[in-house]
Amino acid sequence: MAKITSIEGRILYNSRGSKTVEVDVTSDNNFLGRVCAPSGASVGKYEAVSFLNGKPEESLRILNENSEKFIGLESSDLKQIHDILKKIDNTDNYSGIGGALAFAVTIASMESAAKASNQPLFQTLSSESSFKFPFPLGNILGGGAHAGPGTPDIQEILICATGSKTIEDAIKTNLAVHKELQKILLKEDPNFTNGRGDEGGWAPKLKNQEALEVSAKACENLGYTLGKEVSLGVDFASSTQWNEEKQKYIYDRAGFENSTGEQIDFAADIIDKFKLIYAEDAVHEEAFDDMSELTSKFPNTLVTGDDLTVTNKNILAKAIEKKSCNAAILKVNQAGSLFDALEFADLANQNNIRLITSHRSGESTDSQISHIGLATKSKMLKVGVVGGERVAKLNELLRLSEHDLIRGMAEI
Repeated sequence: MAKITSIEGRILYNSRGSKTVEVDVTSDNNFLGRVCAPSGASVGKYEAVSFLNGKPEESLRILNENSEKFIGLESSDLKQIHDILKKIDNTDNYSGIGGALAFAVTIASMESAAKASNQPLFQTLSSESSFKFPFPLGNILGGGAHAGPGTPDIQEILICATGSKTIEDAIKTNLAVHKELQKILLKEDPNFTNGRGDEGGWAPKLKNQEALEVSAKACENLGYTLGKEVSLGVDFASSTQWNEEKQKYIYDRAGFENSTGEQIDFAADIIDKFKLIYAEDAVHEEAFDDMSELTSKFPNTLVTGDDLTVTNKNILAKAIEKKSCNAAILKVNQAGSLFDALEFADLANQNNIRLITSHRSGESTDSQISHIGLATKSKMLKVGVVGGERVAKLNELLRLSEHDLIRGMAEI
């Protein structure tokens, strides 16, 4: 088996222009794995800390001081590499080295191992003999923490080509809806500047309901029926609205407040009216019982935990016990290391919690999460629709469509 012969890192920038770390892992002096860590804007309270003391340079210093500890390890031995990281940092949230560093080291190591064994990364990460493509889930209209003032409070309105039979058609359909939505926005507001949010969704000056209606109209203009050829999704990102002191959801931009019960009704009305296939974080990150109510009410919608579950297997176990979601976001850097994230994925799959592997709002042009989505049997891949750092993941799916181990689309 290939062994690590060098490991080094550098400071780079993500799609928001913020500093991050990139790590190179080389096996047998020949096989390079290279990974640049992403970062989120709306961050769950319980997810891994990105960098030591909030500084990428500090995390990089820790790597440089400890790089020799990885030399000689098998690059495919994810558990051993994870254990070395935990010996360096024994905190629960990677605050001693930074989850971004754990993310980059573990994925780069596995990419190096994949190259050494002359197989794609998804195959190195899984013992399965066949795979199915997750459906691309892309942001077409953004607000909240991902866009500026005047945009909707709702953070993301998403498109998924649920009727597509091929990955090529699914990507093409998402792009068509994104482009049609632009036409509608320009027609309704000639002063619209074509502004986009962090993940490439259009960022118009609209109220929540108006934003949902124009998104539905874009689908209908193309001859699609919501809930058939295409479906909408919403990331409510409700923790950003939750006011702990008032015990209410404050929608500053729309000018209203919701009690707990009103928030459940608010989300339920949107799910029902727009036939959502996907509803993420419809209540705040600690409202397990409220999420359970929505999950029970909408069994055919992916009622998804992100801030709720933060790719943490212990928190997911609580959500499973309370029946708080039927789907969960997998973001490796929320967990820290790839080993942590795969443990989370295993627990989800064992309990029929459908996985959605996801990008972050601050992304790199790397495409390893496309492979991670395949390897974890994810039903969807939340990667955006446009923008170089988003299209990189979609283009990787198209390359992988040439691989004979991948057959058809996942069953949602």
